[in-house]
Amino acid sequence: MDVLIHLFVGLHIIGIASLLGGFLTQMKAMGQGTARFVPAMLHGALTMLVTGVVLVGLNQAQGYSVDNIKIGVKLALLIVILGLVYVKRDDEKVDKSLFGLVGLLATANIFIAVLWT
Repeated sequence: MDVLIHLFVGLHIIGIASLLGGFLTQMKAMGQGTARFVPAMLHGALTMLVTGVVLVGLNQAQGYSVDNIKIGVKLALLIVILGLVYVKRDDEKVDKSLFGLVGLLATANIFIAVLWT
């Protein structure tokens, strides 16, 4: 079961890499006001959602302790990210502040995962 948990942790990391990587590739365009949400950002956020839910289930099934408040905060941030990216995915350009918010929330999600113990 531990191997399966580690596999999903790896997939979860790939999801955040896709979300944040998509954001970082649009940084120059954000400065010019032409940034857009690329498909990698949506797919990364969806990957994070699915693998995160699976990880919580696997950890609880294994009998490991899960911090439900931490998971709830991370889920809330991810739902906001998913909502913004999904709604604005077809727009040719996205407002700088909205685009920056997605990057900020993704970064906050990383720091919550790493620092909240």
